[in-house]
Amino acid sequence: MLMLAAVLLPIAAGLVLPLLRCENGRQRAVWTETAVIGASFLAVMAVLLQKSAVQTDSIIPGLTICFRVDEKGSLFALLVASLWPLSTLYGFAYMEHEERPDRFFSWYLVSNGVTFAVCFAGNLLTLYMAYECLTLATLPMVNHKDDGPSRRAGMKYAAWTIGGAALGFVALILTIRYGGDSLAFTAGGNLDPAKVSNHEDLLRWIYIIAFLGFGVKAAVAPFSAWLPEASVAPTPVTALLHAVAVVNTGAFAVIRVTEDVFGTELLYGTFAQTVTLGIACFTILLGTIMAVREQHLKRRLAWSTVSNLSYMLMGATLMTAGGFNGAMTHMVFHGLMKIVLFFCAGAILVQTEKEYVQETRGLAKVMPLTCGAFTLAAVALVGIPPLCGFVSKWRLLTSAMATGLPMGIAATVTLIVAAVLTAIYVLSPVMAMYFRPLNEEDKSLEGQNRDPDWRMLFPILLICVFIIVFGMWNDWLTVS
Repeated sequence: MLMLAAVLLPIAAGLVLPLLRCENGRQRAVWTETAVIGASFLAVMAVLLQKSAVQTDSIIPGLTICFRVDEKGSLFALLVASLWPLSTLYGFAYMEHEERPDRFFSWYLVSNGVTFAVCFAGNLLTLYMAYECLTLATLPMVNHKDDGPSRRAGMKYAAWTIGGAALGFVALILTIRYGGDSLAFTAGGNLDPAKVSNHEDLLRWIYIIAFLGFGVKAAVAPFSAWLPEASVAPTPVTALLHAVAVVNTGAFAVIRVTEDVFGTELLYGTFAQTVTLGIACFTILLGTIMAVREQHLKRRLAWSTVSNLSYMLMGATLMTAGGFNGAMTHMVFHGLMKIVLFFCAGAILVQTEKEYVQETRGLAKVMPLTCGAFTLAAVALVGIPPLCGFVSKWRLLTSAMATGLPMGIAATVTLIVAAVLTAIYVLSPVMAMYFRPLNEEDKSLEGQNRDPDWRMLFPILLICVFIIVFGMWNDWLTVS
């Protein structure tokens, strides 16, 4: 029952928080951080101790809500359990400058529990339900500022993700129709061969529908525009949207559907693989090109996320053991790198009110720790050894080359081109920070230290340690 407790504890804490009417930020912080750390502890214990599924009959006969621990879900759960408490600590400092903190942290806690439900989902029905609940839980945070840009971003986020949900629902119903006696996720797929016989092409089209439906949250083209728009949300939200919860949920769902529902035997070498792998390659290039063009720092990082999410989708659609392993590895390591980049962008915004790349000129002189952390994460994201970004990108590159398929060669070329473009968009702010003088209006900052307080710096610097350590020690991260 540890899995269910990890799901329910933060949801309950989030629902109760507005009723507490906290008189000061300290009470709110203690309540929120305690609930998040408690949920993370329960999730880690579930990963370490529980090996069997927990099933509860649903209203519809023959269908079950199923939670279980397996390799993929455990890896995602450990990522969430590690980063959510750190993001919460960061959020306390950031939200001092924002209104309605009780409302914000209430939905923040609910989202934590729903994300653990995604991690521990044992079948497609459970994953779909948690996937949709996550949209509802994160929408109020995207729209938190309640101004024009936030409302527009919230409407676009809702429209795209609910549209994706419709496609996902079609795929859910049809896969139940062709599923075996057990609808639980099964390595190699859970479709019934007898039911699938003579319907293989139909199932491949259904897979493409599922890829697009669940891929909306992973910002796959042509459904990418909502993610940069959502960067108007407070930085703790964008960090979780882009590095931990929502977007990783989309990629995680595609990985699940590919390997544990349809299975590679049905899909490998067919038009379904060609179409989905082609979409992933196109999205990688689209995200990097748009990131190079974008001058707003958070939106540039958002387009970077669009690109990197499709690295994971590429790994899944390679449909090899190495591809799946590379996809899951990149899900973890991209989460570490991108959350540092967003945290640093948020710290710059709070401390200097700078939002654009050209405004970061000379900031290394006044924010040395923040700019140093940004530089480390940027170098890792390019894929330079011995940092963790190199590990996941190398696994994806070698897996693409090993397929021997024409689309595998196309994926290899895509990764190489994207690496060059990534270096351009992510290192140009670094060059401005270190090698250009402060803007004229910022000359008064010279000689000051504008790094944020420890609540922001501690999460940033600790995750930087992870980026270094996991770059050199990563043999443990292998998903079969």
